[in-house]
Order: sequence, then C-alpha cells, then structure tokens
Amino acid sequence: MSPESEPIVGIDLGTTHSLVAVCDETGPRVIRDADGEGRVPSVLAFGPDGRVTVGWEARRHAEENPLATVFSIKRLMGRGFDELAASGELAHLPYPVVKRASDTPGRDIAAVEIHGRLMTPPELSAIVLRELRDRAAAYLGRSVRKAVITVPAYFDDAQRQATRDAGRIAGLEVVRIINEPTAAALAYGLGVRQLLGEPVRRPSAPRTSLPVGLSGACPSAQTGSAAPPADPESVIAVYDFGGGTFDISILRLSDGVFEVLSTHGNTRLGGDDLDREIIGLICREVRERFGLDIESPATRQAVRTLAENVKIRLSDHSSADIEIDLGGDRIYRRTITREEFEGMITPWIDRTLDSCRQAMRDAGVGPGNIRQVVMVGGSTRIPLVRRRVEELFGRPGYTALNPDEVVAMGAAVQAAVLAGTRRDALLLDVIPLSLGIETMGGAMGKLILRNTRIPCQATERFSTFVDGQTSVRIHVLQGERELAADCRSLGAFELRGIPPMPAGIPKILVTFLIDENGILNVSAIEERSRRQAGIQVVPAHGLTAAEVERMTRESLQHAREDMTAHRLIDLRNQVAFDTAKTEDMLAKVGSRLEPSEQEAVRRDMEALRRLAAQSDDADAIFKALQAFDRRTVRLAELAILATLTESGP
Repeated sequence: MSPESEPIVGIDLGTTHSLVAVCDETGPRVIRDADGEGRVPSVLAFGPDGRVTVGWEARRHAEENPLATVFSIKRLMGRGFDELAASGELAHLPYPVVKRASDTPGRDIAAVEIHGRLMTPPELSAIVLRELRDRAAAYLGRSVRKAVITVPAYFDDAQRQATRDAGRIAGLEVVRIINEPTAAALAYGLGVRQLLGEPVRRPSAPRTSLPVGLSGACPSAQTGSAAPPADPESVIAVYDFGGGTFDISILRLSDGVFEVLSTHGNTRLGGDDLDREIIGLICREVRERFGLDIESPATRQAVRTLAENVKIRLSDHSSADIEIDLGGDRIYRRTITREEFEGMITPWIDRTLDSCRQAMRDAGVGPGNIRQVVMVGGSTRIPLVRRRVEELFGRPGYTALNPDEVVAMGAAVQAAVLAGTRRDALLLDVIPLSLGIETMGGAMGKLILRNTRIPCQATERFSTFVDGQTSVRIHVLQGERELAADCRSLGAFELRGIPPMPAGIPKILVTFLIDENGILNVSAIEERSRRQAGIQVVPAHGLTAAEVERMTRESLQHAREDMTAHRLIDLRNQVAFDTAKTEDMLAKVGSRLEPSEQEAVRRDMEALRRLAAQSDDADAIFKALQAFDRRTVRLAELAILATLTESGP
C-alpha cells in the first residue's frame, strides 16, 4: 500500500472471529495484536454503565454477564424476528432477541435487548468493525475509512445489505463486498500470476411470466444460466466451513481468468451447530441423571463455552473429559470420544457434502475434474471433515495457509486492487440465488438465475392486465422455489401515474441491476408516459436508509465517549497486568527492599487497583499508572538482576 494512497483494508467479519488485513507490493498480511493474535472474537460485552468490551476480554467474562454478552451475531444479520423465531435460532441464545419497532410501519426487525436498550444486528456488527478499523489505523499510523468486507457466498441480498449497513454505521465506506470462498481462492493464489476478467453476460430475453397486474407480449427464453462445463485441468473447489455458515464454490482458471462457476451452501450451518450437538448431549444427560434442566443464562453460557472447547480438543485428541459442578454435591462427569462426536455431527457434514455435489452439478463438473480443494474456516480442522472431503473429491484438502486467516488476506488483496496498489487481480463472481418478481397467480418469475456472473443486468418488457390500469405493483423475490410464498421477499414498490389505456397497450420495462457487491437495484418505466419508479432493495426486515443514517450520526456523536470508554478498558487491563507482575516480583525479590519500601509499593498497588475499579477518569488512572511504574523501578531492577543471576553466565 503506497504512502500516498488512502488505505483500503480487507475485513473478514466472521461468526466466531473477525480479522483485518492489509496488502501491499509484498503481499497480504493479517494485522495482529501485541501477542501475535490476528483474530478478534466476534463477541461483545455490555456493562450496566453502557461500556462495551470487544473480543477476548468479552469472551473471557461471558459466563459472568450472559444476558449482555452477544455472540454469533452474524447468524442474525439480515433476518427478521419472525424468521429467526420460526427457524429455532433464538432458542440457542442466552441473550434476549425481540421484535423492534421501525421508523416505517410493517417492517419486521430483530433486535438484541441489552440493559433496556434495543440494538439491531448491523449496529452490533458495527462495533466489531470499529474495533478492526481502529486496529488497522494503529498499525498503519493513519485513519482508515474504506474497507472490503467478505460475506458467505450464500448470503442473500438482505444479508449483504445488512453487512453494508454495519460498515456504514461503523464509519466505513464499504467499497466492495466479496464472497468468502472467492476471497480465499484469491489469497491462496494457487500459483496464478494474473487473474484477468472477461465481459459480463447481460440477459435480456423477454418472458411470458407476468408481474402482478402485468401481461407479457413476447415468448421467453431462459436467462442467466450457469457457465458452460469447465476445463477439467483448471477447476478448483473452495470448501468454506466456518463458525456459522457453510459455502462451497467451484472456480475455473482458464487463460488467465479466475471465474466462479457455481456456489452453494447454507447460512444456518456451521461450527455453532456442531457445538450444539455436544450441548444437547450434556443437557439430556444432566436431565436424565439429576432431573435438572440447564436453564440459567450463566450456566447455558458456560456449557456453550465448554462444548466449543471439547470440539476443539477432539480435533487433536481421541477423547475429551467433561466435568460440571451443578451444586448440591451434584457433579456431571463424562468422557466424549472422537468416534462418538463424529457420530453426532455426521448428519451436518453430510449436508455440506450434498451442497458440494449440487455445486458441481451446477458447474457441470465431477469430483474427478477438481484439481484442488481449498479448505477454509476453523471447522475444517475437524478430522472427520477432512476425511469426508477427501473421500468425495478423491484428493486431500489443501491447507497451506491458516484457514482462519485466508479470507481476510484475500479481502486485503481485493482491497489493494481497488486502491491501485496491485493491478494483477480481478475476479468474476456470481450471485448465489435467483432473483425475480411475483407473477400473476402468485408464481415466482425469475429474471436472473443463480450463478449468473456479477455485475449483471436483466431488462424485460411487460404490459397491464386490466383496462384503465394506472399503477402496477412490483414485488421482488429471491430464491429457487416456484411459488412466491416459498421465496424470500426482498421488497416491493409501485409504478404509479400510468395513463389509463386498454390492457396490453402500456409498455413497461422492468430492469434488475446487480452491482459488483451483489446488491440489487430494481426499476420500472412506462415507455409512453415516461413514468418511472425504482428501489435499491431494502428487505421488509432490514433497516431503512433513514435508520442507517440515524445510526451513523449516533456513532459519530458518541465517538468521543466511545474512544474514552475504549481507553478506560485498555488502562484497566494495563493496571491489572502491571499489578499482577508487581505481586510476582514482590514474592520473588521483595525481601531485598527495605520494609518501608515494600509497604509503599503494596500501598500504591492497592490504591491503583481501587482507582481503576471505581473511577471513570482515564487521565487520573493514566497518571497514577505512570507514578506506580516509577515507584516500582527499583523492584523491577532487582527482579531482572535475579533472573540474570539464575540464568548464569
């Protein structure tokens, strides 16, 4: 990244962990903290006073603060409350999710209730994004205002819009949204020096299926079909199994073109679901043995953390021990073997393989045509996953890069291309689900089919169905089912003011335009009167533009207090670290100080701890910390000398 250009960072906004990366002429790299850790847990903890803790600190104290510790927020993005309730997702969350009133009546918005305040998933995700933005700014030594953010390939339009809204609320211009498997493939590179593009097909054939209140004039042909069968020598698969979602993408590399042929997946299938198998086992056995239900939020949070740790341990060991103190001399103990765990999660792994088979069918390839299977996401570390993927594709998965970091690195490569730092990469991506409109009789009329390359456009001509009709309603849908009721509603708008004419006379052009981020704009125009209308689709369960603007203003208005709260958290962490080290040094070499000096250090240490715990004055804490550091210089010198003496010459 050149010093003159405005930085654009790459962000992997994950279900379990999030990362930020940058890329320059030397290549992409993940930005790490002082401990060398690139991951930031996508966990938020809210204190009663409104302070927010992000990442590892929030995760460590989740059991103490279960109702105000938010995790797996990505699984709520772009989904309404009614949809979440029907899916059963809410039953697995210890924190409360409610239906929030909207500025626009009739909208179904899910929100997390925290200390009486309602916060939507985009607002919560924005807090994580701000943490990543600040980490990048500290690393680069300048402000960061632009980002490329990745999303699961199977995120629909509503979920992509929610991600864009989160970025805007966080004060970031989201210059591009790209699919996670595509980003991973770009990061791996697979020895490719140039990834050049080709023209985008723009389907334009008219249809016979009709929007509500419209009739067509011409026969129709299928539009936006998947790419033709690929060269078997240049096809790769990206198997992306993360904490909350699963994607499989089939890509072709031919004559310098890196092209997504097909994608498939499930935004409700990930490592969280594997954890829930262990949680379910524990809850059933506790009920059977002790007649207890694990209901308290704190216990549920503890069991969730335990289940995740057991899953991770079983990736490296043949068994894992579980012990839970239920109180009243009741202790639940048991050992889970890897074989038992694999039996529990096999149905979930089977579903990922079904998606792989469908993606290959859509791309027109078979397992024998796949040259490489790139493994992405923390869940791909599970031995059963790697074994089953190898059985399906006939080759072991490719794991040369850290599966947790590869998506962020790919996003950084794309960011560098957009910033002009690199000019050797351009990817052709596709939409995951078909797009269309509701037609007469409640059918789904598809204008753009899934796996059509983006950006793309489809324009079709319709007419009125009733004499004297002066308006038509365009209901936009996304999905693969044939009935509108079985597809996802993305929104609706009306074209008004059409001059009264006999049915079939007005000429109405409906245009679907999908930009490079996969975001849909729909417009309609009556050619005779030039009346027109359109929308950038905002789903009925998403935030309106006005709501996003309000949230953005609020984030700016509260920027100073947010920064102060962040500084307080950092200072308190430093106090805890310094005083703990001081205790260690006192135990080791404190006897070498005068008794009065020892007493002074202990007195100052306790005073500093009290100040950090009770005061919100960051400047006062900082000054006290500096004074304490000066007070303990002599003790630190003795500790260093003792260490050198013990180590010998």
